[in-house]
Amino acid sequence: MALVYLIGLTGGIASGKSTVAERLAEHGAVHIDADALAREVVEPGTEGLRRIRETFGSAVLRADGSLDRSALGGRVFGDKVALARLNEIVHPAVRRRTAELMRQAGAANADAVVVYDVPLLVEAGVSHPFDLIVVVHASEAVRVDRMVRLRGMTEADASNRIRSQAGDAERLAVADVVIDSDGTLEHTLDQADDLWAHVSDAGRRPTVSGAP
Repeated sequence: MALVYLIGLTGGIASGKSTVAERLAEHGAVHIDADALAREVVEPGTEGLRRIRETFGSAVLRADGSLDRSALGGRVFGDKVALARLNEIVHPAVRRRTAELMRQAGAANADAVVVYDVPLLVEAGVSHPFDLIVVVHASEAVRVDRMVRLRGMTEADASNRIRSQAGDAERLAVADVVIDSDGTLEHTLDQADDLWAHVSDAGRRPTVSGAP
């Protein structure tokens, strides 16, 4: 398999991670979205959905046979055993699909830069052999403000969502590169552009010790 340059991209909710991922994709990176794959592997007709039905019953399916995410969430929320069983179905399927997409990227371009966009990289203990881990970071106050203004959430709900994820210190501890998204959109995009300038040239890609 041709090797690719693999970036693990993460950040808390409303940190601006998707903005950075989209910018890198505009530059030519291959964007693999872990959340999108988690939905893909449980679409109708998949082995994942079949196993979910066998494990949790038909009550977690809609009338058209698709997954009722609200019903499934109600089934596993607060039940660590049920959540672990769900993760045993979904996570391996996502890993297999991710590996397949990485192989395809490498076959198409030996110098491909793959951005693996993983919101819960820290929480899920994702262990792909990343060449670089990039954390998009914004303060809690800024993130709460974004969720209230842009997503219509209450401040309490926004704060609860933030605190249900890994803390900033946990994410920053694994970072090789930190993109500060507390400021303007232009400032965030400029940092993404700088990152691309470093990683797009196979001859001068940063290692962990040489990351910008």
